[in-house]
Amino acid sequence: MKVKFGASLLSWITPNWTPEAGKYAIEKTAEAGFDLIEILLPASMEFNSTEVKQQLKDNNLDVVCSFNLPKEAHIAFHPEVAEQLIKQAIDKTSELETDFLGGVLHAGIGVFSGNPLTEDEAEIIVEVWSKVADYAKEKGVNIGIEPINRYESYVCNTAENVLDLIGKTGKDNLFLHLDTFHMNIEENNFYDPVILAGKKLKHVHITESHRGMLGEGTVDCEQLFKALKAIDFDGNLVLENFSSSIPGMQQMVSLWQSSPYDAEELALGSLNFMKNKMIDPK
Repeated sequence: MKVKFGASLLSWITPNWTPEAGKYAIEKTAEAGFDLIEILLPASMEFNSTEVKQQLKDNNLDVVCSFNLPKEAHIAFHPEVAEQLIKQAIDKTSELETDFLGGVLHAGIGVFSGNPLTEDEAEIIVEVWSKVADYAKEKGVNIGIEPINRYESYVCNTAENVLDLIGKTGKDNLFLHLDTFHMNIEENNFYDPVILAGKKLKHVHITESHRGMLGEGTVDCEQLFKALKAIDFDGNLVLENFSSSIPGMQQMVSLWQSSPYDAEELALGSLNFMKNKMIDPK
């Protein structure tokens, strides 16, 4: 397996990007011993790529990007807006000289129609994905699409949902981005979705059922790491757990319970857990 261990920007700061906060997150990720940082791009796209690229270089840190569609860019309702925003995210990803953009790129988080996804809506999504995939290919960017739980979207809740729509596009630079928090709600287990995806899996958000320390919740990491070994996973394992010690985090991600660990303890403990599981999943 060729795995890079990463930390999400959200492991250190709230999603409200500022140059100072971004620099802090980059430095803390490097100090903790991760290979890369996942930068959640702001919807405003107000983001100085040249400055950030220098900070990454100074800290000898690789980078990938992610982007979550806002409510006003729900693809099924606003395809043109969504297409434009995703293309802007691809531009920022390319400017950072990295080749991966992940995230919730099937729907605006928190948008519901009141019904399951329709065939017409699926066709709109496939059309937009096809266009942005072609654009991303020109920029040398692969796209990973993250299914999320039923309480946040009705569009793609499972690995199979995403893989089916990717298959309809026929594009070879669209991939699956899994998240163990959402898998814990929507999937039957942590093994089968990984096996189903195979080489279409490029990116995994690893986090506990309660967003706390890995190994202390209900996520079955033994199944997950066995499956990753079985497919000879070639991609990124990115920590995305949250600490209430970060000002504003509780309000941003509905983390109403106080965390027993601060951000640094969570990051260091979880990175050690991931590395041990790579050696022995049991």
